Amino acid sequence: MAATYQATKPILAASAAAEKLKLINEVLPPASYDNDLLADAVELPPIVELGTTDTSKLYRARKNGQPVALVLEAVAPDGYAGRIALVLAVTADGQLTAVRVTGHMETPGLGDYVDPKKDKNKAHPWIAQFDGRSYELALAGRWKVKKDGGEFAYHTGATVSARAVTNASGKAVAWTAAHGEKLFALPIDAKWEQ
Repeated sequence: MAATYQATKPILAASAAAEKLKLINEVLPPASYDNDLLADAVELPPIVELGTTDTSKLYRARKNGQPVALVLEAVAPDGYAGRIALVLAVTADGQLTAVRVTGHMETPGLGDYVDPKKDKNKAHPWIAQFDGRSYELALAGRWKVKKDGGEFAYHTGATVSARAVTNASGKAVAWTAAHGEKLFALPIDAKWEQ
């Protein structure tokens, strides 16, 4: 049994890395960076602004050695049916390239539209409205659903899910923009300390 585990361990690790990179490439175009993204990482402790309760990795995208974007996980703790896990990429100048839902328990056919795989509007999924938005919107207090006086649409009857993802992504963009310079300067595999 131990021999089988040892033989398959590298295969499993490579498969997990490929899946992680596939997810990252959904929020950050692969042509925008040329470094080994999975190797250029920083360990994050649980961070209130990100909604995380466990350690996580933050990946740093660079092109020709210059900072391009940070890819990180965030959590909306207040979804209708609990926590909504997110992954997002924020450029060095504070723009969100994209955000994706990686886990949720939202009501099928109602609040699950926050996940582009579940959104019925495949051409223009709800979550795509965040793409290209700047942290300045969060600082101005406009990174909210329209019902709360913000910029972002929501589906009637499922405001809680949209509000949770909107608020969590806005907090994550603002946190990343505030700390981006320091995060890019840390050595590989360093641990972030606030």
